[in-house]
Amino acid sequence: MKIQLEHKELPEQAAPDDIAKTLLARFGLLPRKKDGNAQMHKLLLELSERKKAANREKKPELAVMPVEDMGSFAGIKRQTMYEYLHRWLDLNILKKTSFVNSGKVVIGYELNGTNVEGAFRKAESTIKSHLEDSFKIIEHLQNEIKKEKLRAGSELPEEPATSETTTNSGQ
Repeated sequence: MKIQLEHKELPEQAAPDDIAKTLLARFGLLPRKKDGNAQMHKLLLELSERKKAANREKKPELAVMPVEDMGSFAGIKRQTMYEYLHRWLDLNILKKTSFVNSGKVVIGYELNGTNVEGAFRKAESTIKSHLEDSFKIIEHLQNEIKKEKLRAGSELPEEPATSETTTNSGQ
């Protein structure tokens, strides 16, 4: 998993497209190549609308999008969409789902929450878990450094004890 958070501020008087772009940038979900033309913010907005409709009509299959449709909304090919999809899945923003429609099994992806906030809360917990694991590794590293220093200190030759003794005369 490669988490690439970015510091990007929300522009004043932002439209939903701008807000979605900022959000995706902050979570590292926008194209990383300068010439990348994927419109991932449009995909996020569509996934959100589908999730709302699915919840409203109590038909969970409405929230699911096949990869081909996801690529169409983002303005990219299916294979390129698969490359982007890994980042969304790694952060748990999307989840893979399958359902039967007209006797055919349809496999697709949907927001991993009841709305956009719920999906990004999953990303938050994924990132927090990653950080907690990283801090455990940091603690382990610190302990190992301390152990090495102690071992190095005990391997030094001891200095010979001096045979001179001083006596106090009871003055």
